[in-house]
Amino acid sequence: MSIVKRFITESIKRTEIDEFLQKKLERAGYGGVNLSKTPLGTHVVIYAMRPGLVIGRGGETIKELASALERNFKVSNPQISVSEIEVPEFNAHVVANRVASALERGVHFRRAGFWALNQVMEAGALGAEIVISGKLTTERARFEKFKAGHFPIVGEPALRAMKTAEAHVQLKPGIIGVRVKIMPPDAYFPDKVTIIEPAPEEAQITVPQTQAPPTPAPVEPEAEAEPEPEVQAKEVADEPKPEETKQ
Repeated sequence: MSIVKRFITESIKRTEIDEFLQKKLERAGYGGVNLSKTPLGTHVVIYAMRPGLVIGRGGETIKELASALERNFKVSNPQISVSEIEVPEFNAHVVANRVASALERGVHFRRAGFWALNQVMEAGALGAEIVISGKLTTERARFEKFKAGHFPIVGEPALRAMKTAEAHVQLKPGIIGVRVKIMPPDAYFPDKVTIIEPAPEEAQITVPQTQAPPTPAPVEPEAEAEPEPEVQAKEVADEPKPEETKQ
């Protein structure tokens, strides 16, 4: 088997297991599954809002799930563990099932979409998008999109951090589809710039000086410079002698 064909078959198997568990554990608030291979077999982690319903009385339900995975989907030695969802508003499967159940009860699609969107954003998500498609108002199928916040559509952050899920509900006009995309608050963006503000400096209390300023020292007057004796002797030599004036 080539590498490409192997990845395709494994992805198909994961999708089939996800759909099977979603139908089986609808009452337990199913929130997704994670499969990982170990030397002892396959480790299956099921996320649910009510783990007690997944485990069952005496572990009967979880044993039935393990046998069904091994018999129907050829999962080698499945070891199932259940994890409780801490914040249901950040789980796309839970939000999609809530909108689908609200539509099944007869709630208007706009009211159900805005109600779910407000819950997700109030919980602290960076962004969310809910798309409800099908025969909503007329015989012609269309879709209605409810969007809030900011999240990338393509790129590595969208592939790694974004939580996506789909749910379907059968109504009188036909099948209605619900697609949910949620960007959790702990998502990492490579282009995000964080500005670190410096710590506030401690307040410095300045006490005014009460002492008088120092008095400047008295300036002594400069002494007058005495004429040099050489200059006086030169001046006397330049004067005419009295004998020369008589001639």
